[in-house]
Amino acid sequence: MTAEGFLEGRRLQMARGVLLQCIMGGYPPARFYGSDDGDLALNADPQQIHRLPWSSQPRALAICDADELSGESSRLSTRGQLKEVIARYTARGLAPVVATELEFFIFAPNTDPTQPFQPPIGLDGRREDGHSAFSVSSNNGLRPFFSEVYACMAALGLPRDTFMHEMGVSQFEINLLHGDPLLLADQTFLFKHLLKEVALKHGLTVVCMAKPLAHTPGSSMHIHQSLVESASRRNVFSDEAGEPTAMFRHFIGGLQAGLADFTALFAPNVNSYQRLCHPYASPNNACWSHDNRAAGLRIPASSPVARRVENRLPGADANPYLAIAASLAAGLHGIENELEPTPAIQGEFAVPDSLSLPCTLHAALERLKRSQLAKELFGNEFVEGYLASKTMELTSFFDEITPWERRVLAAQA
Repeated sequence: MTAEGFLEGRRLQMARGVLLQCIMGGYPPARFYGSDDGDLALNADPQQIHRLPWSSQPRALAICDADELSGESSRLSTRGQLKEVIARYTARGLAPVVATELEFFIFAPNTDPTQPFQPPIGLDGRREDGHSAFSVSSNNGLRPFFSEVYACMAALGLPRDTFMHEMGVSQFEINLLHGDPLLLADQTFLFKHLLKEVALKHGLTVVCMAKPLAHTPGSSMHIHQSLVESASRRNVFSDEAGEPTAMFRHFIGGLQAGLADFTALFAPNVNSYQRLCHPYASPNNACWSHDNRAAGLRIPASSPVARRVENRLPGADANPYLAIAASLAAGLHGIENELEPTPAIQGEFAVPDSLSLPCTLHAALERLKRSQLAKELFGNEFVEGYLASKTMELTSFFDEITPWERRVLAAQA
């Protein structure tokens, strides 16, 4: 939209079906978004209008809510779903506090998708070979890129906690500062957009796939969650003596009850489950533990005032609005129904069948399809539309034959 039109308050409308567009560009049948495919109104959040610092021409980006023309939020909007979950907490006098940890890879341009990604050539003329995890000098070869990333973050008002090189080849992680869930979802979305745009300026490719390289750790989007009283801002996961509260236990119990049903929301793509094949760094389970990274739900070592639950299931490819909404909704379900978690696990452990999660997109979609809990929390319209779109994507994947199949199976009798 032109700046003039935006400043005049001209209404921007969009077909409802666009919210269910699949990643290949197609749409499920119109019955999933209204047979008329009528319009939605895109209403800009006044706190999320940003001049784009990386653009050579004056441009701005406005994050919008997708609202029905009658005024209420569209049930197909993931940002609207998150706002509704937050409102349910507000009605109980509670405010969720979240932070996201986003991992991503930086690669050289990849013009042939049949070939593996490669690390970029750094300022020293070499490609990284994978020995730079957590090194203080590991991003020196990409210093011009990171310098602009930091400057653009500051210009967009994106506060950062820590930036580090992760375990993978040319893999990095950012920890965003904790705060309001809607704000953190907006910031995570903006940061991913910023990364890709700045990378293009520097002749690089940023990839937020869950598992872009074989034999290499995947990229996660861990979600840290705590709850505070709206008035006092006291962390309700700890009592006055600094001990865990019943609400803390019930929140974990709700996550355990919902993770399997919601796996397709945290791991939305075929590639998501490649990441979950490695159980240490990417646990595909609903176990919980104190500071054990093999558990899907980890309680980081912290003071009582910072007691929180880390959901380690979501990948970097997850929709931040939907992943945060699903995680918080599951926790609230546990609080409302006073669900008790299983005993905490420590050390090496075997995952009980009752706490294992779907390990393929097909299995995750089937679990979501059977989930009454998902329909209660997100509504039939959203769940059925999401399933329709993701089923199209899965069908498209199965329409192709992979290089592995041609390489390994063609010679078989």
